[in-house]
Amino acid sequence: MSLTILCITSHFKGMPLIEELKRQGCRILMIVPEAIKNDPWPMDLIDEKYVMPSLLDITNIQNAVSYLARTEKIDQIIPLDDYEVSTAATLREHLRLPGMGESVTRMFRDKLAMRLRARECGIAVPEFSAVFHHPTLNEFMQRVPGPWLLKPRYEAGSMGIKKCANASEVWRWLNQWGDNQSHYLLEKFVPSDVFHVDTIVWDGKIKFSVVHKYGLPPLTVSHGGGVFTTRSMSPDHPDAQALLAMNARVIESLGMVRGINHIEFLKPNGSDDFLFLEAAARVGGANIADMIEYATGMNPWREWARIELAHLRGEEYELPTMHTGYSGVIQCLAKQEYPDMSAYGDNEVVWRLHKQWHAGLIVSSPSAERVEQLLVQYAPRFMHDFVTWQPPLETGRE
Repeated sequence: MSLTILCITSHFKGMPLIEELKRQGCRILMIVPEAIKNDPWPMDLIDEKYVMPSLLDITNIQNAVSYLARTEKIDQIIPLDDYEVSTAATLREHLRLPGMGESVTRMFRDKLAMRLRARECGIAVPEFSAVFHHPTLNEFMQRVPGPWLLKPRYEAGSMGIKKCANASEVWRWLNQWGDNQSHYLLEKFVPSDVFHVDTIVWDGKIKFSVVHKYGLPPLTVSHGGGVFTTRSMSPDHPDAQALLAMNARVIESLGMVRGINHIEFLKPNGSDDFLFLEAAARVGGANIADMIEYATGMNPWREWARIELAHLRGEEYELPTMHTGYSGVIQCLAKQEYPDMSAYGDNEVVWRLHKQWHAGLIVSSPSAERVEQLLVQYAPRFMHDFVTWQPPLETGRE
């Protein structure tokens, strides 16, 4: 059965998903903003590409897609980045298409909603407060020692986060934001190791999940500069076992039925316990999907396409054949336009990033210890050879 899939994205990504959709005979439509219209999209695979000035105005997008639906029988809408997860949900509701609707999607986009839901279900989270009732916010800051993080409820990753040492800093930002302050939450800053679990869910059941550990916390890298690393952990490690169990509780609590999840957890310094940080209904960024593919032979982008098509066709989804291995990714902003990474010649280097003003590698090995060893060795070399820094963006939008 030939299906028409509409993909929406503000960023250039998701090529394995597009390739799999086309391999399975789909008609592929794309909507992208003006800012990325000239990126190297595979137009031999994409049947029609539509460009809008921006993807920020949901009314404009809804009108545009409704007009498109007059001549195209759209079977499914897939967002390729975090920012369009909510947009796709709104469009599915409007066109009455299958998939995550607005209520469930909010649990994977709104940091306040996901924390409240997790806490209601008995899952440990960092102490936090909504930014609605000012006396309640004051009481929180008096009760919970700083520093705190002011976090945008709907941004991705570390975008727009402000670290505040005292109440005066908090109020300075909130007063500056005015009517927009309710779109933030205040959270206790917890010095921690940071982990992520990447998962495939089908019919409410976890079909695949793997635990990874970041090197420096992503917030530290984005706000202070440095080298981003993450690596897969042995499922036999006690931390991995605890996180797999906690991850399953989070997915059930947030109501995930079908798709891909990237969920982050904290292990506070000096503690053996974990805290749920945030969840996304998407493939992890920073080349995490490529890292997973080199470790297992399975690419989450491709599986996302297979999941959507299996559901539309009334078929059962089954994981592909995989192998057992470990991998890690290291990358940074670079001071060179096209960094020379030829000095990194270990046999375990399986992939090199080709992107202006960035340096990056993936290493893969049958040994988790060897992957960790290489990333530990490479991080200071990357700092010396490549690293530059620029202030973090306020938003990842176009």
